[in-house]
Amino acid sequence: MAIEKIIVPDFGDVQEITVVDIYVKPGDRVEVEDPLIALESEKAVMDIPSPASGTVTEISVSEGDTVASADLILLLETAAVDSAGRDPQPADAPAETPAAPEQAEEPLPAVEKEPAAPAAEEPAGDFHASPSVRSSARELDVDLALVTATGPKGRIQKEDLLNYVKQAMKGGAQAGGGASALSVPSAPLEDFSKFGEIEAQELGRIQKISGPHLHRSWISIPHVTHFDEADITELEKFRKQMNAEQKDDIKFSPLVFVIKGVVATLKEFELFNCSLDSEAGKLILKRYYHIGIAVDTPNGLVVPVVKDADRKGIREIARELGTLSSDARGGKLAITDMQGATFTISSLGGIGGTGFTPIVNSPQVAILGLSRSYMKPIWNGESFVPRLTLPFSLSYDHRVIDGAEAARFCRALGSNIEDLRRALL
Repeated sequence: MAIEKIIVPDFGDVQEITVVDIYVKPGDRVEVEDPLIALESEKAVMDIPSPASGTVTEISVSEGDTVASADLILLLETAAVDSAGRDPQPADAPAETPAAPEQAEEPLPAVEKEPAAPAAEEPAGDFHASPSVRSSARELDVDLALVTATGPKGRIQKEDLLNYVKQAMKGGAQAGGGASALSVPSAPLEDFSKFGEIEAQELGRIQKISGPHLHRSWISIPHVTHFDEADITELEKFRKQMNAEQKDDIKFSPLVFVIKGVVATLKEFELFNCSLDSEAGKLILKRYYHIGIAVDTPNGLVVPVVKDADRKGIREIARELGTLSSDARGGKLAITDMQGATFTISSLGGIGGTGFTPIVNSPQVAILGLSRSYMKPIWNGESFVPRLTLPFSLSYDHRVIDGAEAARFCRALGSNIEDLRRALL
């Protein structure tokens, strides 16, 4: 038998990672891919699976701990050779410390260690809170030291923060300048049970994380939505031809071609591929094109990212989009799969609807919504002919983009979708 060390995987530039759930205890038998713990960052919650079969002998983290890449999670007693055919490291051997990349920040200490000095913008105090809660508190300018914690081991939960803000709105507490500016008091709920049978259902983990982010985006960004449509009759013929000629399992969805059209349009209208630094009074123009794709999953909406879409062909985008969508629905996305988007596409075409107003995903400044295509009679000068039409909507940050520029963007996007040869220019 041998002891294998299970460590926190590399999360790239994510600096704050919190242990939110521990699924095993010493003595438990686990198999390959069984979930061990759940980690939360500001962007998502993900399970860490077991890389091998074995018995848990020791757990080195607790719920609420803040961890970093390469920190020890637990010790797993396995066979003499692991599933990859390597000799596992003995339990008493010192763990190798991976070389830190250039300019990398130091990993955050675990909760048991002496806490580092708080950042200037975060209030000091003896409290425990996840990164998402701390981020929400910074956005709302709430001193977490004033919030009553109800979570395990004195951890401040999102519900605690929201309850504090509600009380502040009612005059029961002083939450700082930002709380009243960014929060809207919730409508009081009556006792619904007096009218009939009810059931209280917990929000999913993704809903708890994405909800406050969407709320902040909606409140802090002045949204405007522009509606337009594109004639995709010829594009659809080409798409069906491509799928008929395929000899592998790659399938070309309309979204694949829309991504190429979007990238070509973003290159022409750089304001739509930027972020606003309102404090510095500057726009951060991005010279890369990472397209976020909203994916509906059984656990909620997630947004994986097709990186460097401008450097990839139709086939490569189709393959990557298929992989990301499959991983999203299977709960296998890594945090790095959901980072870095410069522009987002939300498609409801497979479900239905004639139009909708998507919420801008801050710090982006625009988002594209795709609705269900339909046949529309178009006058060609002599008669009406049926044409397949794709309705789309563009929500944008009016601080950065004005209505005329949004209209020009949508017309250019429609032209690029209608004739992808324009995307080659």
